Amino acid sequence: MTHVIGVDLGGTKTAAGVVAPSGEVLMSETIPTLNRDGGEAILDATAALIAGLVGRAADAGISVSGVGIGSAGVIDAATGSVVAATDAILGWAGTELVPGLSARLSLPASAVRAVNDVHAHALGEAWLGAAKGSSSSLMVAFGTGVGGSFVLDGAPVLGHRFVGGHVGHFASPHAYSDGVPLPCVCGGSGHVEAIASGPALYEAYLRFGGSAREALDTRGVFALASAAEALDGGADTGSADNPAAALCAIDVGAAAAGQAVGGLINILDPETVVISGGLVDAGDLWWKPMEFALRQELLLPLASVPVVRAALGNSAAIVGAAKLVLK
Repeated sequence: MTHVIGVDLGGTKTAAGVVAPSGEVLMSETIPTLNRDGGEAILDATAALIAGLVGRAADAGISVSGVGIGSAGVIDAATGSVVAATDAILGWAGTELVPGLSARLSLPASAVRAVNDVHAHALGEAWLGAAKGSSSSLMVAFGTGVGGSFVLDGAPVLGHRFVGGHVGHFASPHAYSDGVPLPCVCGGSGHVEAIASGPALYEAYLRFGGSAREALDTRGVFALASAAEALDGGADTGSADNPAAALCAIDVGAAAAGQAVGGLINILDPETVVISGGLVDAGDLWWKPMEFALRQELLLPLASVPVVRAALGNSAAIVGAAKLVLK
């Protein structure tokens, strides 16, 4: 029975696994992404990671017939090249991802396929995770950034120029401070990602008067918000050293996230909605205001749409990438 390798190539780490036709990940490995060393160095390291797994699989009597990759950046799924990427991976834009790996692994180009990593994540959830059995599913991930994918009849909708799924980059009425639109990492302003991502939550906490001494990052903001909630809201949000500023920041970010997803549901009418990313791990402190805002936005026929947490965890993108080449 043939198996494939699924690869989740992100800005900080690259994970890969041997995936059975059932979707089970039989063995996996993770390496740091050489995100300062350029595309060719990343291809070399990724090829070595894959080759090592192919060898381990062979030792177990398992043959590997193909490689699927979910990669950071805008990925041209037809040519397997990186159309655009942020500075999270220097020199990644323009990299011939599929041709480069197929040559290094001595595989035909037809046996290697690639899409954006969020599309791979959504495909994994649609195949075996929270949206299993759904004819259509919308997945939106809230973490370091905001991304998404609409999976229709088992395939992610990539868009004509392969930019589909950049759901963090449309306008949000919450993404303003004193009437000025907040800058977004894409170069625009006033976008969903500028208010609803993890880093944006931290920036909102500071704008609400929170102290950088108390919250060094987004996790610290959630810790402070938990303390504020335990104290029934805490003191005045405008004073420094006040954990209630964290609670306000989370409420605003969650409301922006929910409103954005609700608008997307109105447009796409998916059977199932999956919410993923690091902010989901914060629990009800973020989830409840997010879902409340989402449902406030929905048109009446969509009021009962299922909105669920992602189920596959760190293996989702590996499974989804593998699905690209599994027959």
